[in-house]
Amino acid sequence: MLEVQGVHAYYGPIHALKGVSLKVASGQVVALLGANGAGKSTLINTVCGLVRARQGLVSFDGKPIQRARPEALVRSGLVQVPEGRQLFPELTVAENLRMGAYARRGRASVSADRERILTYFPRLQERLKQPAGTLSGGEQQMLALGRALMAKPRLLLLDEPSLGLAPVLVRQVYDMLAQLKAQGIPLLLAEQNAHMALWLADYAYVLTLGAVTLEGPAKDLARNDMVRRLYLGGAASESSL
Repeated sequence: MLEVQGVHAYYGPIHALKGVSLKVASGQVVALLGANGAGKSTLINTVCGLVRARQGLVSFDGKPIQRARPEALVRSGLVQVPEGRQLFPELTVAENLRMGAYARRGRASVSADRERILTYFPRLQERLKQPAGTLSGGEQQMLALGRALMAKPRLLLLDEPSLGLAPVLVRQVYDMLAQLKAQGIPLLLAEQNAHMALWLADYAYVLTLGAVTLEGPAKDLARNDMVRRLYLGGAASESSL
């Protein structure tokens, strides 16, 4: 479904991605692990067209997309939940959800999808008329995810969905992502919370200074000594994932 081949990307003189390759198959959840500055967000933004690859190929459904405009990629079903949520704080919850469907046609189907999405997030149902900027961090993350779902994604890219959330809210967000996985929606997940990412993912890549240094099935990486030491607190047990 998504394939990245030998991608190099830069921020000015900074070589942010160094020959990165990865794949996301239909229905698969793929995790990107790594510390701050490893290149996770750059890779997500390169796939979405917000950062241009200087070398390499990005393809979606077998078609090259590395020169496509971001809005065209959204229409094709490639949708991002960005780091920091990037909501419209002065707009209401209902208006933010409506913005997620800006590229869609068919008022009845958009309305039906909104009602379905609100069943995932009952808290948002209670706050439809409330400005997004007044929500708690967890509620804002739910709204950012709901807004992305309004675009009817065929592939959902999430950049640090647990960042800044209390543990109980992290679990709620990941339970929702598990529901999406059960529905067959593929996910590409950039995350520092390796415990939750490896719990959800089928396959994972570890990025270090812009390069893939390790990859494999998520269960295998959860048992890997280096991954445990660097990302799982050293003595993580399998039962904790």
